[in-house]
Amino acid sequence: MLVLFETPAGFALFKVLDEGKLDKVEDLWKEFTSVESARKIVKLQAFNKFENTSDALSATTLLIDSKPSKGLRKFLRAHCDGETLAVADSKLGNAIKDKLKIDCLHNNAVMELMRGLRNQLTELIAGLAVQDLAPMSLGLSHSLSRYKLKFSPDKVDTMIIQAIGLLDDLDKELNTYAMRVREWYGWHFPELAKIVQDNIQYAKVVKLMGDHTNAVSLDFSEILSEETEAELKEAAVISMGTEVSDLDLLNIKELCDQVLALSEYRAQLYDYLKSRMNTIAPNLTALVGELVGARLIAHGGSLLNLAKQPGSTVQILGAEKALFRALKTKHATPKYGLIFHASLVGQAAPKIKGKISRSLAAKTALAIRYDALGDGQDNSMGLENRVKLEARLRVLEGRELGHSAGSTKGKPKIEFYDKDRKKGAGALITPAKTYNTSADLVLGQATDPTTKKPANEQEGALLKKRKHEEIEPTSTEKLSNETPADQAKDEGEKRKKKKKKMVEADDISLQIASEEQGKKKKKKKDAKQEDELLTPHPLPKEEPSKKEKKRKQVKDEQAPDDTAHKKKEKKKKDKGAH
Repeated sequence: MLVLFETPAGFALFKVLDEGKLDKVEDLWKEFTSVESARKIVKLQAFNKFENTSDALSATTLLIDSKPSKGLRKFLRAHCDGETLAVADSKLGNAIKDKLKIDCLHNNAVMELMRGLRNQLTELIAGLAVQDLAPMSLGLSHSLSRYKLKFSPDKVDTMIIQAIGLLDDLDKELNTYAMRVREWYGWHFPELAKIVQDNIQYAKVVKLMGDHTNAVSLDFSEILSEETEAELKEAAVISMGTEVSDLDLLNIKELCDQVLALSEYRAQLYDYLKSRMNTIAPNLTALVGELVGARLIAHGGSLLNLAKQPGSTVQILGAEKALFRALKTKHATPKYGLIFHASLVGQAAPKIKGKISRSLAAKTALAIRYDALGDGQDNSMGLENRVKLEARLRVLEGRELGHSAGSTKGKPKIEFYDKDRKKGAGALITPAKTYNTSADLVLGQATDPTTKKPANEQEGALLKKRKHEEIEPTSTEKLSNETPADQAKDEGEKRKKKKKKMVEADDISLQIASEEQGKKKKKKKDAKQEDELLTPHPLPKEEPSKKEKKRKQVKDEQAPDDTAHKKKEKKKKDKGAH
């Protein structure tokens, strides 16, 4: 019986010398306590060494999935003819048996034998030292860990983070330098700023032209269009700029060289970033583009950190200040952050930007996880999701158009059911009512002028009977049979009835008012009586006696004399004073 043992250096086949020892599983470990006793039980028959680390990694990853590698199959075919093979994995044994027709064995005795072999591995395999086995094990374990985490050393997102940071810095520097060139050269040729809008073209024109007087004799066809070139030459002739020295023009041209060099380097950096994004995150790039995807990775810290974030976080990534300000002030939270610059959100209408950004963030989160942890290296998932999002955008735009075409609130108008009208048409289903001739009075009938009754009672009875037998006309027929005079008469009667009702209502209101006024007067009267009862009255005076009456009479007679005496005394006093 042979034993297949996997090591970091390669595959080893051991021959079991004493198979009887395998029956005593509990005592088998004692046989591997020393090298001499171990060599009595097993012996190395063949060893298949790995060529390099990648070969070792591919073979080990296949063993994890219980599949024999190509090199292992060749090795077993060469050394296992007619032998039973003991393996540590039962699934691997079944695969070897199916493909190579080799009988495989897996039980407790085999597992105990594997433990003993692992304990004395360096002694049983000649040329395999402990110091060599340790770095092999470490390297293989690191490679295997990367494989299990689906992490490739080629997928280094640090380069993307640095590249997008440098790209943003270059944009700022380019903008600053270009504005400085415009301001500096504007003193000499101010009209050029309005003619040439692009900063790179402006720097190229300044570098080629130098002094604006040279513009007429120069050819700008490689930089500008024919119309712009003609306009520039016309403006150069009548320019109102100041004269500058050759030294100033030399420094301006050097600054233009810096602007052009930075623009070229930026183009190279963008191409590098585009290639790295398509390698590391192809699905993310297909959904949101290279720049937005790189900014999302830089903001998240790494592709793996970004893969841990939910779609709601990806949606507002980059708008943290607005989010916390909205939460603090209890206002509406932002609907998008860095994802706003994606082309799908940009081409959406303002009303549906929030909806499409939410859908895009959900698909972006899936694409990031697939790029970070998936096996595939293509962008098929991203392209498929982009097609779905574009269809979703068209659906939302069509729904908005439908809402705007209807009523204000987007609800259909409710039409009242009319059985006499066709659906969607203004015409009546039933024909128009015809004139009812039976409702007319019979002309030419003899009547009594005083009573206005039929002269012949028999004819009157027949007429009455006919009226009873006739079908009473409907309200619409009554309206149609009435003449204008009858209608005016009815309207007059209606007005009289209305006026009568108003008069009756006025009488009732007057009656109610008079009753209330009577009640108020009664209340006032009752209150007055109560006051009179409550206020104290003076006692009646007693009549004077006869003696008192005489005394009063005497006093009244003497009173005029006393007044005359007083007047005389007053006159005397006045004379004495004078």
